[in-house]
Amino acid sequence: MESRFLEQTINELQSRISMTGSALNELRVSSMTLEGLETEKKGADLFVPVGGGSYVKAKLETPRNVVVGIGADVAVERTFKEAKEELVTRIAELEKTREALGQQFNQVVGRMQENRAKIEELSAKMREGEQTSVRQAQKGA
Repeated sequence: MESRFLEQTINELQSRISMTGSALNELRVSSMTLEGLETEKKGADLFVPVGGGSYVKAKLETPRNVVVGIGADVAVERTFKEAKEELVTRIAELEKTREALGQQFNQVVGRMQENRAKIEELSAKMREGEQTSVRQAQKGA
């Protein structure tokens, strides 16, 4: 029973670690993009990714401001400096979260290994006991 629970917990933690990693990658790409855009001037030609390896050609209109998502489909306008600082903070928070998830994962895996070792030990004792019973029965016959 506990083994099933531990397996489910491991799967959930793996999923959360993966999602956290994806979010971290996205934030890092955003940070690098901001670094690249910071030196561009108004009217600069850009290729804006629209997904699937496809891009739209666009012109930069407001080179000193960025619209930043703050959650729940809400976005606000920030300066490049503010946006970069916010990204650094969010990246640091996600790295802490990923580290904590990794520690939880390792603890659960450790518990699972302990349980397997106990099961193997009990199984070996049971086999040993069965062999002893068979030998005693054979001697008595």
